[in-house]
Amino acid sequence: MKATQTTPSSTPASENQAPGQPGIPPRWTTSAKVGVGTAVNAYSRVWFTLSHGVLNEVYYPRIDRAAIRDMGLIITNGKDFFSQEQRHAAHEVAYLRPGVPAYRLINTCATGHYRIEKEVIVDPARHVVLQRIRFTPLQGFLENYHVYVLLAPHLGNQGMDNSAWVGDYKGVPMLMAERNGHALALASSASWLKRSAGFVGVSDGFQDLRKHKHMAWTYDRADNGNVALTGEVDLTACNGEFVLALGFGRHALEAGHLARASLQDTFDVALSQYMREWEDHQRQLLHLGAPKGQALDYYRISAAVLTIHEAKQFSGGMIASLSIPWGTSKGDNDLGGYHLVWARDLVETVGGHLAAGATQEAYRVLHYLQATQEADGCWPQNMWLDGTPYWNAIQLDENAFPILLTDMAWRKGLLEQDELERLWRMVHMAAQFIVHNGPVTHQDRWEENSGFSPFTLAVVIAALLAAADLADLLDKRDLATYLRETADSWNACIEEWTYATATDIAQRVGVDGYYVRIAPPPGPNGVPSLDGTIRISNRPPDKSAYPAVDIVSPDALALVRFGLRRADDPRILNTVKVIDALLKVDTPFGPCWYRYNEDGYGEKDNGAPYDGTGCGRLWPLLTGERAHYELAAGRRDEAIRLKHAIEAFANEGGMIPEQIWDKPDIPDRELSFGRPSGSAMPLVWAHAEYIKLCRSLHEGAVFDMPPQTVSRYIERQTDSAFAVWRFDLTRATLSHGKTLRLELMAPARVRWSTDGGKTSQESDTHDTDLGVHTVDLPTADLAPGSKIDFTFYWSEADKWEPRSFTVTVT
Repeated sequence: MKATQTTPSSTPASENQAPGQPGIPPRWTTSAKVGVGTAVNAYSRVWFTLSHGVLNEVYYPRIDRAAIRDMGLIITNGKDFFSQEQRHAAHEVAYLRPGVPAYRLINTCATGHYRIEKEVIVDPARHVVLQRIRFTPLQGFLENYHVYVLLAPHLGNQGMDNSAWVGDYKGVPMLMAERNGHALALASSASWLKRSAGFVGVSDGFQDLRKHKHMAWTYDRADNGNVALTGEVDLTACNGEFVLALGFGRHALEAGHLARASLQDTFDVALSQYMREWEDHQRQLLHLGAPKGQALDYYRISAAVLTIHEAKQFSGGMIASLSIPWGTSKGDNDLGGYHLVWARDLVETVGGHLAAGATQEAYRVLHYLQATQEADGCWPQNMWLDGTPYWNAIQLDENAFPILLTDMAWRKGLLEQDELERLWRMVHMAAQFIVHNGPVTHQDRWEENSGFSPFTLAVVIAALLAAADLADLLDKRDLATYLRETADSWNACIEEWTYATATDIAQRVGVDGYYVRIAPPPGPNGVPSLDGTIRISNRPPDKSAYPAVDIVSPDALALVRFGLRRADDPRILNTVKVIDALLKVDTPFGPCWYRYNEDGYGEKDNGAPYDGTGCGRLWPLLTGERAHYELAAGRRDEAIRLKHAIEAFANEGGMIPEQIWDKPDIPDRELSFGRPSGSAMPLVWAHAEYIKLCRSLHEGAVFDMPPQTVSRYIERQTDSAFAVWRFDLTRATLSHGKTLRLELMAPARVRWSTDGGKTSQESDTHDTDLGVHTVDLPTADLAPGSKIDFTFYWSEADKWEPRSFTVTVT
């Protein structure tokens, strides 16, 4: 008979179960990372983060799957002294070599008892995080102290339902944990004096040591709960120096094997290979100016941050951040954090790679986008690395950015003709989705309101022109013409849709108007209607009547960044005045801006974590975007000043935060004016923006400004010959001299009249190859006051539209 095979186990035969199952509800940890790291090769599939002098979340086997909450040391004297290094010590961080994510941490006891020095890397040959640790007594002698390792497994992105135990791999004592096909094993180069597994908040090592000042509890196992592992290092035998190897695998013995093998190869061997591979990788970077008088090389740090956040199993997938904003208040019900893929952030990130001179990343990202595009041509609002949607709203700009990336890759010579032809289907489907769903955005780039957004309009118009150029290259001339005409018609309406005049804010600031963050979406007759009434006009009613137009955002500067408006356009200059009056804060480190007034994403006023409500804080990313505007406006010195502000907003590890605190200091919550808040850190998009700014300053021009928009709307000032009517964007009037273009989502015959129905004509729609069917009515020569009446016969349904419509020439 064939023997039954089972998964190997290192569980001890006799088990002393820990009490208190399942423990307290699990929580994640701080998002204030001072360092992030991984091996630069594709083999080692483990990522680490650092904060407060300890290892925070470690991710395995994918960059979107957290595996631990944290791992740090507790120090006691066995009698009356208890110190947890992340809470009771001052912390320093440094890079072992400039820009290489290998770190030295120094934790000095707040009461002067000890100093702990750590070097932290990943074993590039294995799924193992290594820490070389030196414990130095500053009072008394080594034998006066006990050092304990406290590890909190959160395998498979979840703190609950983990099982932990005291085990071994082939006789080597270890601390182990498993959950649903994910496992870890912690090994030490020094002997363990004691080991225990427990439930967090009840029987874990923290509770034991805080109460007893030594390990009074030694439980063998803690199953199916929020668990923690504790081990005492034989400090005297190793003379205070030891290496911890945290290995990961599909089961505990695989993790144990990797941890043991890593210790056998020694820390120095792993460090040498880790450094060599990273330095080889960084040689491809452009030299965009060496730091002068700076302790940190922010450019190379930012380039490393971008590289670290790319997946290895899903080549080209890049997450937004190895952090969970306000993680200490988040549990298993918030699995995503920021370790998700946003198509927008992904393209912005690879744009940073291109600005730094790294090109292969663009190729990988394009193929990742190609593989994750939905059947209707869009990308999820955000998604796990395998393409599974996490949130499900529509953001039109996220469907435009992949087109812009394809165009940039082609213009920079990164694609051959056959590669472009393979990518064309992605571009075509994305353009089709934009034309079907635009110009009204269903959510703006901050994932909130719908309506007309200057940022979204700027991105999608630039993308339509880029798609038109690509269509021309593939001899699709008619499609290219339609894409350009659509871009022109949307561009011509930007002010009609988003420029507010005669508002209280305009009067207070002393300008005639400004671009609003997001104008209300079309109402029942195609115009903004917040109160539900029907208004018939070819232009939205007085926007000052709507609360939404009081919302101002630096997003309006995208009209300059994407080449649709000049930096010195009077409407842009007016908007800049309003932005600065409402959103700018001068911090001790430089100016920074809010996303928009009335923003609710950020800590509460007392510093408590954002929990669905809060107050918006300042975004260093926006300082980078403003610097690009200043450069476009010819103010290079101001752009340089803003670049230095971004550097000053970064923390001691060079990590750029999502937000900085904008109020007086709250020391108990670690909030200081102008310093990082509890939001995501690092924010990869912000690091990409910083790299782009370095490149833009180096070249004296905005690096990623699309040339198509600049040529068409700034240099040639191309206008639109068309006034477009659609069922989701109807119009009651059109300007004299415009051709009325009807756009339908199904083929039809249009019956139309210009003499009140005395006579009529019929015209068939034309298929644009985008699922949009158009017909152009010859209205350009009609006198003001003329009316065009029309209705439709739906060919496929074999029936007439029950309504008729009228547009008047103004």
